[in-house]
Amino acid sequence: MATKTELRRQELRDKLVIIAERTIAQDGLTALRARDLAGEAGCAVGAIYNVFGDLTDLALTVNARTFHRLGADVAEALANAPEDPVEQLVVMAQAYHAFAAQNHLSWRALFDIERAPGEAAPDWYLQEMGQLFTYISDPLAVIFPERDSAELALLTRALFSSVHGIVLLGLDEASAGVSTENIDHMIALVLRQFAASPK
Repeated sequence: MATKTELRRQELRDKLVIIAERTIAQDGLTALRARDLAGEAGCAVGAIYNVFGDLTDLALTVNARTFHRLGADVAEALANAPEDPVEQLVVMAQAYHAFAAQNHLSWRALFDIERAPGEAAPDWYLQEMGQLFTYISDPLAVIFPERDSAELALLTRALFSSVHGIVLLGLDEASAGVSTENIDHMIALVLRQFAASPK
């Protein structure tokens, strides 16, 4: 049974996560400041570091929740997708775009957070990314049955990187020169051409 101190720590932890999640969603990762968090949570600045190692740990906790929501949206879209593996890829990629557009700053925080050089990504990130890659690799295995597992893994990451790049640049119209309304069409064109290329 948890002690009163442990319960208070957990309560503060949960409150800080909610505040940080809202802050990132509204103003971006750079708006996450200890003094502001403490003021809104009604605690001392030092109390934050009693429940999180630093603000990066707090941001990673928020990102874990964001990544889980992203995966849930992609899975939901996939559940209603056609049986054709190419169209499954299109549906998933467009769901990825929809999530990024609707949760832009939270989505950007997934990739903008800084880690020390050589520091491995946290386990939750690898697990959530692994699930996203599974959604992609399964239809790819049907499209390219002659590819071995190593090549499929590279194809999966290449396809994710391609879609991510389209979405990232597309949401910044000045960089891509493509309106946000045309991003889904661009994604579909690229994926269908990719799948139709000589195997």
